[in-house]
Amino acid sequence: MSASVVKGWCPGALRPMQSGDGLVVRVRPFGGRLEAGQVAGLAELAERYGNGLIDVTSRANLQIRGVNEQGHRPLLDGLAGLRLLDPDTEIEARRNILVTPFWNVGDETQALAAELEEALADSALGLPTKFGFAIDDGTSRVLAGDSADVRIERDRGGRLLVRADGARFGRSVARGQAVSTALALANWFITSGGAKGGRGRMAAHIAAGAALPGTLSGETEPAPVMAASRPGHYPHGALVGVAFGQMLHTTLHQFSGCGHALRMTPWRMVLSEGKREMPSGAGLITEPYDPALRVIACSGAPRCREAHADARALAATLAPRIALDMQLHVSGCAKGCARSGASAVTLVATSAGFNLVRNGSTRDEPVLRGLNGADIVSDPSILVGGH
Repeated sequence: MSASVVKGWCPGALRPMQSGDGLVVRVRPFGGRLEAGQVAGLAELAERYGNGLIDVTSRANLQIRGVNEQGHRPLLDGLAGLRLLDPDTEIEARRNILVTPFWNVGDETQALAAELEEALADSALGLPTKFGFAIDDGTSRVLAGDSADVRIERDRGGRLLVRADGARFGRSVARGQAVSTALALANWFITSGGAKGGRGRMAAHIAAGAALPGTLSGETEPAPVMAASRPGHYPHGALVGVAFGQMLHTTLHQFSGCGHALRMTPWRMVLSEGKREMPSGAGLITEPYDPALRVIACSGAPRCREAHADARALAATLAPRIALDMQLHVSGCAKGCARSGASAVTLVATSAGFNLVRNGSTRDEPVLRGLNGADIVSDPSILVGGH
């Protein structure tokens, strides 16, 4: 395993992270949605103050890359003008919320998101910065496999429930109790010792034996999980993939051209609200079974100072060569920024070559070490145990 330092926190706009290509400034859309004017404004800010590259993250955020120290302050002023800035770093860090993109105008999703955002801003919860919430309140769940610690969902009858990640069942709640119960679960996590040294996740806390109090546990089974979403047309608009989670500012600008809002997802896809034609643009994925969808990769070298290899270049080369039902994660170091969970195959770049993990994450024990990237490309059977 490499000696990369796991920082234990995620960048924000007010608290950016230094990378190999400059500051990474993370923008967290309110309600998981960007109006068309905000989309256009972000594209212009990325061109003016960054290097023109924009990441779409696994936490349904956008990151403007390549910002220098002098450009950070005017960039923040621009974000404030677009109504995309939190009052301070503490509120920004707490406002870590995934929102299902498949909501309908007039349903409760956006109201729940706004209420939760306001409640988190008013709270004094000292949550780890990777601790998050999910509002997955459709008739079927679409965020079940994505990173969140407290989940607002529905049961099979359409009634709201709040569930701790890692618990099989949730607690049935009335509409007016959903947000307060979610915050009570987060508070229990803190007071019961779930956060140690500024880190900690709900599922791991429960798996370690922490027992939910009777006031927060329940016996309600959540709604079924929907099949994985793929690029294509949906009743809500066009769902479009972003190859390896990165696009040019010009591509982002194209989304705003027809006046369509964007709904963010944690799948490195964006939903162009109400759009009936699939958009075109550099790095966009519009076909449901495009090979690039089978591969996850971080920015890699030279864009990241921690990376030992250009993860994205290797991922792009390998994508057409792997099986339809296989998922490959290529990570430039052991941190696993692009994906924290397990994949069928994970390649972890180190100073001595690539380590290969099967059915695990960057933190698991590799079955092979020190592989050369060119050898993997010439003989992809290495990935599935051909040697």
